[in-house]
Amino acid sequence: MIPIAKPNLGNEEIEAVSEVLASGIIAEGKRVAEFESAFAEFIGTEHAIAVNSGTAALHAALMAHGIGKGDEVITTSFSFIATGNSIMYTGARPVFVDIEPETFNIDTSLIEKSITKDTKALMPVHLYGHPAEMKQINEIAEDHDLTIIEDACQAHGATYQGKKVGSFGTGAFSFYPTKNMTTGEGGIITTNDSEVARKARMIRAHGSQERYLHEMVGYNFRMTDISAAIGLVQLKKIDGFNLKRQKNAHILSEGLKSTRGITIPTIRKGCEHMFHQYTIRVESRDGLIKKLTENGIGTGIYYPIPIHMQPTYIEAGYNYDLPVCEKAAKEVISLPVHPGILENDLKHIIKTVIEGVK
Repeated sequence: MIPIAKPNLGNEEIEAVSEVLASGIIAEGKRVAEFESAFAEFIGTEHAIAVNSGTAALHAALMAHGIGKGDEVITTSFSFIATGNSIMYTGARPVFVDIEPETFNIDTSLIEKSITKDTKALMPVHLYGHPAEMKQINEIAEDHDLTIIEDACQAHGATYQGKKVGSFGTGAFSFYPTKNMTTGEGGIITTNDSEVARKARMIRAHGSQERYLHEMVGYNFRMTDISAAIGLVQLKKIDGFNLKRQKNAHILSEGLKSTRGITIPTIRKGCEHMFHQYTIRVESRDGLIKKLTENGIGTGIYYPIPIHMQPTYIEAGYNYDLPVCEKAAKEVISLPVHPGILENDLKHIIKTVIEGVK
């Protein structure tokens, strides 16, 4: 089976974890601090605050910016549910707008009409590793005095006009095992705002800067030194991982670009796509998935049910008409693109997809 995703872990990660275990300091310690410094340098921000998941990164970032009850945050419904849930955790309300059909990212032309007196932030998602249109998002944020929280959980290293995502506003990344780099489980917040960084560090440690002195309600969002040790090794490999993903994506696109019934991924001018997922659109999805599965090729649907159509959101009174988002949910299918795929695997995938849509 060619899996849809596969973490790239080797002897270096095993040795790094062994060193931490041997040290006896396995909770948050110097490895976490080293990882934060290295990741901040990678993204190009002054600060990085490591936490235990991408969801925690989003949640803590929102809290650090003072987002709370009665506030609204404009975002996309075509994402993993953590995007919406992290806003709900703070007591704020996610406001969903539709997406671009080409990149699956938030349609910036629809944002301003959704802004109200209660809007406090914009949360673009750099879906699948393709950057959202940050020029327009920055302009809207400046015009309306809004905070930008970037959901960059799938976009490690992706760039927009030469600048890495996660550095335009306050960024949130995930290190889940299927991501472009992993710490096992984990996440990180990136920011140039020293006060936001200070608050985020408090939030991850029960609202405390000094042990047993709690200045605010916080959580246990801390990353362990075990996770950080893995992350430090993975960070040294991320550029190579991303380059292999891009090469694999290019081969897939070249092989599929002339196939009728398929829409291959778009890469906008000025954007560098990191291909967390290689996602095509196809009208007859079920038949293609069956064909791929029968031929030993893993697939994924990201995402079959938009956030606003999830039962918990419907029960909460959410009622949106997002036709582009809803159509995409019925047509998208992701193919293996991870660095572990061999050239013969790519040929097999291309051949099977072409046969599957005839």
